[in-house]
Amino acid sequence: MSRALELADRARRFAQADEAEVLAHRERSGLARFAGSQVHQPTLIENESVLFRVVRDGRVGSAATNLTDDEGLKAAARRAEAAADSAPPDPGFPGLASPAEPPAVEGWDAETAALTPEAQAGHAWASIEAAQGISLFGYFTSGDTELAVASSTGLAVSQRMTDASIVALAASKSESGWTQGCAWRVGELDPADVAREAVDKARRTRGAAPIEPARYRAVLEPAAFSDLLFAFGYSSLNALALVEERSYLSGRIGEQVFHESFTLLDDGRDPRGLPKAFDFEGVPKEPVTIVENGVARDVVWDRRTAARAGGGRRSTGHALPAPAQGWGPMAMNLAVRPGSASLDELVEQVGDGIYVTRLHYLSVVDERDGIITGMTRDGTFRIENGEITEPLVNLRFTTSFPELARDLLGLTSHVTLVNTADFYDDRYPTGSLVPGVATESFTIIGAGSGPGL
Repeated sequence: MSRALELADRARRFAQADEAEVLAHRERSGLARFAGSQVHQPTLIENESVLFRVVRDGRVGSAATNLTDDEGLKAAARRAEAAADSAPPDPGFPGLASPAEPPAVEGWDAETAALTPEAQAGHAWASIEAAQGISLFGYFTSGDTELAVASSTGLAVSQRMTDASIVALAASKSESGWTQGCAWRVGELDPADVAREAVDKARRTRGAAPIEPARYRAVLEPAAFSDLLFAFGYSSLNALALVEERSYLSGRIGEQVFHESFTLLDDGRDPRGLPKAFDFEGVPKEPVTIVENGVARDVVWDRRTAARAGGGRRSTGHALPAPAQGWGPMAMNLAVRPGSASLDELVEQVGDGIYVTRLHYLSVVDERDGIITGMTRDGTFRIENGEITEPLVNLRFTTSFPELARDLLGLTSHVTLVNTADFYDDRYPTGSLVPGVATESFTIIGAGSGPGL
């Protein structure tokens, strides 16, 4: 039995309830942050925590702790029980999950798990050395994480996973270029190459000019497209938004709503991504075809939303931890089927428009219409006559993701794994597998500052 599963099972036995579930999380990770080409803020974490969920007389309560000796676990169990006793009855709670065998997935790498703080700093330094005289900002991070769920229903599952990410921003007062790399095998990352790409992009941003607000043809690199897709997924691709008719897909399942070249899945089993065997309730992950050749097919479900929908609907293994389930299930392994073009060929297809490296500070303006706003950043350029020409300042956009995906001009043949985790809480590596895209519809509403610090 794994350490996390042993901890979850031991903690569960302290709960005095009709039903009890414990989610255990173990983490060993490090983050080597750098600024001005100096590694300046190393962060090391070794932690284990548990989250209790108990059911008493139809009432549900939860409590968390990282005090994992017997006394700490007993105290957390008592807090969860008190929370349940003081909560109103929860008629929508479907009960705890029954045991089910999760799929066998990849996602753990011994080399990545064994990285020392010195090795993490070394990967950061490899980026800095490759920056060729321009200041570099960013971080290298890696982690070895284990998740386990044990419950009074007999459910007992665990998964160990690794991840590594490098982010590099090359910048001076008048230029900035950004790129990233992500994998669950550190051997697939080259921090020096990531830095060189950021430097090359930064050099091309000098002398940036504004552009008039308008609807433009655009090429979006994978990181920019991933950010839009993640925001759209948060607001429209979960079952709670669907049944509450807040989702763009509400009333549109079975309809052709996107370009026929657009196929979108959520697949936790895909070894090219950051694989997951089960969700935070211990339910096995199922691949979900969300859009097929432009036709809306489904969203992701957890047990609560499946019970609410009825009609034989069941969870697809996309539940969040108990305290966050008010947000509904979450698509965390999004993947877009690639096309057949290169980025250069997409630029040629656009003809005249803009080229976007990444986005920043996104907000969903209108869930029902899939409208998202934000800024471009660290590498925005004008496209003229099928070529990237002058650099542009950072641009404010307010655009419709459904319109963007309906008016696709092409997708790259290569997909990139883009990190979507923020590392601010317990480490749970997530990422999207996306191509670069070209579209007829990307709406710019204003100009911001120029590139640079």
